[in-house]
Amino acid sequence: MAFEDEWRQSHANVAVRLNQVPRNPGGPGGGDLVAHADDLGVVGGDAYKLYEALRTDGDRARQTSFEAARALSADNFTSGDALMRVHDRWGTQLSTLKDACAQISNHLDYSVARHAKDDAAVLGSLAQVSVITGYLK
Repeated sequence: MAFEDEWRQSHANVAVRLNQVPRNPGGPGGGDLVAHADDLGVVGGDAYKLYEALRTDGDRARQTSFEAARALSADNFTSGDALMRVHDRWGTQLSTLKDACAQISNHLDYSVARHAKDDAAVLGSLAQVSVITGYLK
């Protein structure tokens, strides 16, 4: 068999496999993505708790590092400058992590609320159709 023929056959086989629906839609390797509002709420709540802990405890560590760096620098220790760089990096990383936690929490809250509105809109549309269907019988 020539290369081109093998290539066409392989391409056709892959296309067929990609276009098939899995036999077990809810099992491993297939199915729809399902997210329940309760699960999203738990993750969002945990992200908010982590944000609050970072806001309070993370900042306390940053302030302590700053004070130690100032004291070391005042006594002409070269480690004071190094500790100040650690302090600055800590502040940057802490801010990035807090922002990420806040975004996760806010996004999940928004997603739950948005999906609830979408579900209500779909239910309202279906209710109108069911009324019309009743007249057609």
